[in-house]
Amino acid sequence: MVLDFYAKLKEQLLHEERVILMVVIDNEGSSPGRRGFKMFVTKSQMFGTIGGGIMEHKLVEYAQRLLEKPVFDPFVKKQIHDKSAIKDQSGMICSGQQTIAFYDCGKAFLLVIEKILNQNNDFIFYTNKNIEINEVENAEYFFKESTQLVQKVYIIGGGHVGLALSGVLAKLNFEIHVLDHRDNLNTMNANRFAHFRETIDFEQIEKYIPDGDSIYVVIMSFGYRTDDIILRRLINKNFKYIGMLGSKEKIATLFANMMADNFDKDRLAKVYAPIGVDIKSETAYEIAISVAAQIISVKNRN
Repeated sequence: MVLDFYAKLKEQLLHEERVILMVVIDNEGSSPGRRGFKMFVTKSQMFGTIGGGIMEHKLVEYAQRLLEKPVFDPFVKKQIHDKSAIKDQSGMICSGQQTIAFYDCGKAFLLVIEKILNQNNDFIFYTNKNIEINEVENAEYFFKESTQLVQKVYIIGGGHVGLALSGVLAKLNFEIHVLDHRDNLNTMNANRFAHFRETIDFEQIEKYIPDGDSIYVVIMSFGYRTDDIILRRLINKNFKYIGMLGSKEKIATLFANMMADNFDKDRLAKVYAPIGVDIKSETAYEIAISVAAQIISVKNRN
């Protein structure tokens, strides 16, 4: 996550005089480095990634050489992942290309990091002049990065699988909401991965989950009765993804009863059920990984 990266950079700058920060500001095609990927380099170590492979290895060495030279202004380097390119070859052959901005960060950059970490800023601006939390006048803009977690996952059911899924998704850029109707649920109380946890009445669940193309809904409540209540109240809302945990038999029965009550068949067909990629999951974490994989697939589609 963006703020985690800058917290790590702050920690490093407290012990180093200079750190080179590399930020991918643009990418095309099958580039391994995507816009927003970033890493910092010191004389002896590095953190983060700009895409990996031989390209990253070469640019880390290049950044370390920069530390031996005078302080520099921000600049960019293009990397083309094609050995037939006349110039700017990255050494990789995966096609596509990416552009990386280089920033020379000294002790003064700690003030910028403090602004990023301690204020409610929506964006970080990477320009040819500097990095700031506000737009920079007369600057050539490279990249405007959101500090917010845009993708939101609503896990309905705070049990063992909900806890495991929260742990898996915490490694990804999702804002995690966990909802349950049971008070003082031990697995809910133990969930330190979720950004928001709330005990609610499932009869009013539609009030707690907004529509939107960045909303992912995972139904894994205590049983058939609560799943039925939840799906009936959410089926007519528009989400990027909605999936439900359960056996094929349970889901077939639930869907048949809903269609008998005149719920739209096409709406029900959009529900991922049984939820997750079929990897013959058995344990809570195996189920969580299969669900996370399916969510990632939907998120990255097109």
